[in-house]
Amino acid sequence: MLMHHLLYRAAERAPDALALNWVDRNLALTAEVAVDGMERMAGALAHLGIAPGDRVLIFAHNGMDYLLAMLGIWRLGAISALVNVKYAEDLAYYVDDHRPKAIIYTHDMEGPVKAAATTVGCVSHLVCMDGSQEGAHALPDLMAAKFAPPTDPEDVTAIAHLSYTSGTTGKPKGACLAHEPTVTAARCIGERLRIRASDRSFGPTALSSSYQLVANLLPPMAAGATVNVMGKWTQTTGWDALERTGTTVFVGNPVVLAELLEESQARGRLPSPLRFGLSGGGPVPPTLRKAFRDVLKLPLVESFGQSEIGGFFALGFPEIEPDDSKLVRIGPGTPDKEVAILTTSGSRAPIGSVGEICLRGGFMAGYWGRPEKTAETTRGGWLHSGDLGSIDADGYVTMRGRLAELVTVDGVDWFPRDVEEALADQPGVLLAALVGVPHPAGGATPIAFVTERPGETVDLAAVKAAIAPQVPYDVTPLVIRKAASLPMTPTGKIAKATLAAEAAA
Repeated sequence: MLMHHLLYRAAERAPDALALNWVDRNLALTAEVAVDGMERMAGALAHLGIAPGDRVLIFAHNGMDYLLAMLGIWRLGAISALVNVKYAEDLAYYVDDHRPKAIIYTHDMEGPVKAAATTVGCVSHLVCMDGSQEGAHALPDLMAAKFAPPTDPEDVTAIAHLSYTSGTTGKPKGACLAHEPTVTAARCIGERLRIRASDRSFGPTALSSSYQLVANLLPPMAAGATVNVMGKWTQTTGWDALERTGTTVFVGNPVVLAELLEESQARGRLPSPLRFGLSGGGPVPPTLRKAFRDVLKLPLVESFGQSEIGGFFALGFPEIEPDDSKLVRIGPGTPDKEVAILTTSGSRAPIGSVGEICLRGGFMAGYWGRPEKTAETTRGGWLHSGDLGSIDADGYVTMRGRLAELVTVDGVDWFPRDVEEALADQPGVLLAALVGVPHPAGGATPIAFVTERPGETVDLAAVKAAIAPQVPYDVTPLVIRKAASLPMTPTGKIAKATLAAEAAA
């Protein structure tokens, strides 16, 4: 099945049901009207000469035109390439990497878009979402012209989406996601989460993230549910938007989920009728899952995925977990994929043993223009995550951390997550992150950064003493520092490389 066919099927079942909603502008489209918008977008792009296999870059803030642009590109058989607007200074890199024929952008991105297009020289058309700009087509005019789209190629094997990696282990790479198996993965995700047509999903994080694609867009669309997107999330306005839209499924990262918790505590209730939160983009501290359970009485479902998958390695269930010892587990793999823990020799690790989390049975077609990297990542027929973890007797995956983030202290490998979760469990600690700084004698000095909860003060010596019996390491060499804030990537992850550079400096 093709990604945009999910919208067709939803419109056939319930044409008047609310399909897409841009909460910042209170702009909502029924399934039938959304299909019309998709067809108009496809016709407009075809009028500009966009053909199957051409890349179209979307460089914009979240909004309705963003959603329709994605759908229209898929409808043409072209390839949508999404880049977060926070990467404006690096836009020329992305343009040169996949060489789009057109760039669709919001008006405030005119400067970096035109600079990148001029530098690289491959872009035939610029399309401004917000109206006329010099040297650019006005998207409203193109949509109003109602150009007829060509026949749908209906090639389920075609690449539909370039999903860029976050670049934590090198330059960002474009993972090529085909219509299949991405749609199958989305339908399995929707079944795991028990999403139904009556649900209203809400995602405030950037649409450029592959997490939004496989959590807040395709699974609800497959069920005929409502997809809500938001461009400017804040703790208070976001809570109000959840209430106003009657959101039942909140798709966020640990940062915005923590803000939902804090705002709900301040107001003394959840936004109604929310039934669970879904987290992605980074590990969820057990303290956050515990607070959702004990304070909000709400399930916090954890997911673990990557841009290369078009789905998840592991995904929990929308259920309360009563056992504290199991709060570190993510969940089992989804039925469309096989997940295993592999040793360095490529053999399966015993149940409960730590190794690299790997997957087969449906993932990217490869990295755009990088056959060597593709071969390295997919060696042996497995997609290698670069993450370490284990699978227990229930089939649940527990992630320990990135292989590249291991900190070797006096010959002992430290998993940063062990220390981070122990620190996050201490009174007054809001966030914690551990990095290693090279030691002159070899190995690394472990340095942990903590941020304080508003109005609270953390005694670093007391915290270090408190976590000593909770972690499997000798914490004598551990250095703990306070930070006003921790550097974050545009997808909401703690930027460990930036933090390590700051620690070394």
